[in-house]
Amino acid sequence: MEVLLDYIVTPQLFVLVLVVILLKISIKFVPQNRAYVIERFGKYQSTKEAGLNFIFPFIDRVAADRSLKEQAVDVPEQSAITKDNISLHVDGVLYFRVLDPYKATYGVDDYVFAVTQLAQTTMRSELGKMELDKTFEERDQLNTNIVTSINEASGPWGIQVLRYEIKDIVPPNSVMEAMEAQMKAERVKRAQILESEGDRQAAINRAEGAKQSVVLAAEADKAEQVLKAEGEAQAILAVAEAQAEALRKVGEAADTEEGQKAIQLDLATKAIEAKQAIARESSIVLLPDGSTEAASLVTQAMAIINKMNKE
Repeated sequence: MEVLLDYIVTPQLFVLVLVVILLKISIKFVPQNRAYVIERFGKYQSTKEAGLNFIFPFIDRVAADRSLKEQAVDVPEQSAITKDNISLHVDGVLYFRVLDPYKATYGVDDYVFAVTQLAQTTMRSELGKMELDKTFEERDQLNTNIVTSINEASGPWGIQVLRYEIKDIVPPNSVMEAMEAQMKAERVKRAQILESEGDRQAAINRAEGAKQSVVLAAEADKAEQVLKAEGEAQAILAVAEAQAEALRKVGEAADTEEGQKAIQLDLATKAIEAKQAIARESSIVLLPDGSTEAASLVTQAMAIINKMNKE
């Protein structure tokens, strides 16, 4: 038993244990997206990044463990006054990350608290430059202005603000009621405008329909008159052609001996009928000299016809 104890507490074993402890203290495995700030005798020595790193035991120590990931911090609700003297309650969320672990450790005591307070004061300042309506309409621009102002002030802390999002803007109840009344009036106005636009469009459509109807009726009447005129013209032309053909045939017949006899008979018949008509219309009948007989009338007519044929 004594031999076993002497074997366990040998100097070699003590040295081995001491070496293991020193290695454990001197080897540092830094996780991804983290950084260790190392101090030597209380003074900044170096910044160890992700991976395997070595430090001197009992001389160096890890003064700060900084996360390089993007962090989200809730900005508590606070009151702010707009340019038109309206009190608002505003809260938001701030997104930032550590760019320089050295500045984040030695430039400020608590960078999370500092950047949160800076976001609140900056938000109050930016809201004071805007009117109430603009805070709702230009929220994106307000967020951008807050981020720009915070980054200008947080540079010595090694912090980069990525974005700021306003979660809610709550105006007083009186303002809410006025805004609701305004929105209701605006909706009624839009409804009336749409209704009037609908009536106007309907009236325009009816007028266009009536106009098209009149135009179509006029075009139909015009077409009817044109067709009627064309028909009458064709009828007149056909009658004229028929009369011309009849006269041509009469002239051809009159140029023969039988035609002359027929003309004489026709003229005598017409002369007798004319005298009978005159006798029926009047009790007094005036006859020209040398025209007491139908034969003389026929003779005169034939003389005229013969003279015309010679010419």
